[in-house]
Amino acid sequence: MARILIAEDDFAVRDFTYRALSMDHHDVVVAHEGQEALRCLTVPDDNYDLMISDIRMPVIDGVTLAKLIFKQQPHLPILLMTGYSTAEDSDYAPSVVGVLQKPFTLEMIRQAVHSALGQGREKSLDKQLKLGLM
Repeated sequence: MARILIAEDDFAVRDFTYRALSMDHHDVVVAHEGQEALRCLTVPDDNYDLMISDIRMPVIDGVTLAKLIFKQQPHLPILLMTGYSTAEDSDYAPSVVGVLQKPFTLEMIRQAVHSALGQGREKSLDKQLKLGLM
């Protein structure tokens, strides 16, 4: 399955998401906030297929995190989560493939991850085709 990084400051949401994705046999790594997620992404030879991030977090919020990650890893799809209205946060990085509204169910997170991974693969294939790698 996929290697997924979760950045979420709320323990209950982080734990629920971790357990839901682990049950689907994904390799899941958790970060308690955005700065920790950035550190996880800079570990050499530690690649991720998807990052899931809360939008509202202390230190580095999810929108800023997505923009920083896009500069370093533009191929990495990012799924954002929020319990707030998303209208004010419409200036997302191009790698953001969706926004999941909280609270969400087990089926909703599974479906969102499945969709995000599919969109990330499509973008990767498009990029490879443009570069003549396929």
